[in-house]
Amino acid sequence: MGFRSFAAVAALLLGTPLAAQVATSDVPKATDTTLGLRLESVPPKLAKVLPEGTLLELTPTQEITSKRMKEGDQVAFATVGDVVENGTVVIPRGSSVIGTIVWKTGRAIGGKSGKFEVRFDKVSVNGRHYALRGTYRQEGRGNTAGALLGAIVVSGRSAVMLPGQIVSGFTAEPIPYS
Repeated sequence: MGFRSFAAVAALLLGTPLAAQVATSDVPKATDTTLGLRLESVPPKLAKVLPEGTLLELTPTQEITSKRMKEGDQVAFATVGDVVENGTVVIPRGSSVIGTIVWKTGRAIGGKSGKFEVRFDKVSVNGRHYALRGTYRQEGRGNTAGALLGAIVVSGRSAVMLPGQIVSGFTAEPIPYS
């Protein structure tokens, strides 16, 4: 064998992956029982998931007010309607949602209103918790007119969210379903 022939054969063998160089008779077939294993050729099942970023409509389960809260308090919400993907209810209406108060100011003299901001943390679906994202800021009504009239003891109103008030949150991760 000349140098050119040897180089061509070497390039061919080195350029082909080792797995492809095995004779096909050495590879067990799906019905081959010589190894004591049954190999099956089942196509992988495509996972069904509710995508990240899906909109959820939420409502508080009880009154939330800036009078009786502090930063870090957890507050309860529920989903307003079913969240449906491809005809399947993935998140049922009334699913529990937990939020955290991340910012709060109380009402103040001079007509300033109370304010707070809630971050949506997680939703419970079939006993499992899935991360959410999104925040909502609630502001009380100020009383600037009273303050302008010279009544320094006039203060604004507390911020309040009531059940039935609808706010939006979003899924922060895909949620699998079947």
